[in-house]
Amino acid sequence: MSKLNRRHFMLGASLTALQSARVMGANDRIGVAVIGCGTRGLLGEVLQFSTESNVEVSAICDIWKQHRETASGAVKKTGAAEPKLFVHHEEALASPVVDAVLISTPDHQHCTLLSAAVKAKKDVYVEKPLAMDMNELLSAVNTVKRSDRIVQCGTQVRSFPPSVAGSAFVSSGGLGKLFKIEQSRNSLHPYWDTYAARKVAEADVDWKAFLMHRKYRPWDADQYAGWMGYREFSLGPHSQLMPHFIDLIHFVTGASYPERVAAMGGTFRWKGARTAPDSIEVVLEYKEGFLVRYNSTFGTNTNSFLKFFGTRGVMDATRWSDPWVISGEGVTDPDRIAAGAKIPEMPSTPHMKNWFDCMRSRQQPAAPIETGYGHSVACIMADESFLRGHRMVHDPAKRSIHEG
Repeated sequence: MSKLNRRHFMLGASLTALQSARVMGANDRIGVAVIGCGTRGLLGEVLQFSTESNVEVSAICDIWKQHRETASGAVKKTGAAEPKLFVHHEEALASPVVDAVLISTPDHQHCTLLSAAVKAKKDVYVEKPLAMDMNELLSAVNTVKRSDRIVQCGTQVRSFPPSVAGSAFVSSGGLGKLFKIEQSRNSLHPYWDTYAARKVAEADVDWKAFLMHRKYRPWDADQYAGWMGYREFSLGPHSQLMPHFIDLIHFVTGASYPERVAAMGGTFRWKGARTAPDSIEVVLEYKEGFLVRYNSTFGTNTNSFLKFFGTRGVMDATRWSDPWVISGEGVTDPDRIAAGAKIPEMPSTPHMKNWFDCMRSRQQPAAPIETGYGHSVACIMADESFLRGHRMVHDPAKRSIHEG
């Protein structure tokens, strides 16, 4: 049987032979397949909670030989059983040792792998951004909504303790009327430069599997290792960095998606073969009555911040994993935030552990598929505005975007 036919056969097996998902008991160990074992550190999070949550890394799937071997070694180093190794996701989804999958692959593969996993009756943790265009977004969301699978979107900042506390503070009226939220996220060099520096040999990679549904072209080591810098595989900082910011806004404010978005950007500092913009400015308007601004500039390490502005003062979330800082400076409202005030702490559950817990309870996780729709719509609207030079409008009834 040829490699291509075998992969089609295995995909058929994952979608037909495994039509009944294993019912999890309280004491059953959950077998997780990690699909895409790059440098995101998600494997480490699974291992961190493996004992507490009764989870094991039962399979490693990556099209790059070195990634498979390194990830397998990390699992064995913990004393756990050696995971099964797969090159292609179809084989991993067909494996009886896999109950759930963690998708941490290049952006252009997310929706395809999510849909395949859900159809194979697997629970899923899928990295952000969920989607790169509206067609794949709607297809993936519809597939999940028709299923009974637990899907956690990988926007883990909403699960940080300061995020939970900040959301409660805003909901209680702590900032007064919220009217503006801004993030500026800069660095000297584009983040994709670090990844592109990796040495990859064509013989160690399934290049066609990487391209997936993108047009075939001869092997390109820079496109593989530095895929984040190429718009065919990742749109740019407004789809790689901005999703965390947008999802955090939605979590803190209760909004679901922006109403109107405008964006401008380009490559102004680091010119070369890579096609993602090194500078981007995005403005988003929400029907809830506030404006959002996102900016990334690669060429400077200065002027990075994240702030919420309300009639009672400002909430600084620049260091979002640390307690957020509140202040009444800059406003004259008699009810402004008092000097020295602090946001009360709130309990929270780590994002990965929340997914594990929800696989047993069958309750919706902290970032269900609807949140993936929300952050993806914002990012896609920004990208369409960037390309077209026009403001984009979201129609929630039709789940579509258009110029306006």
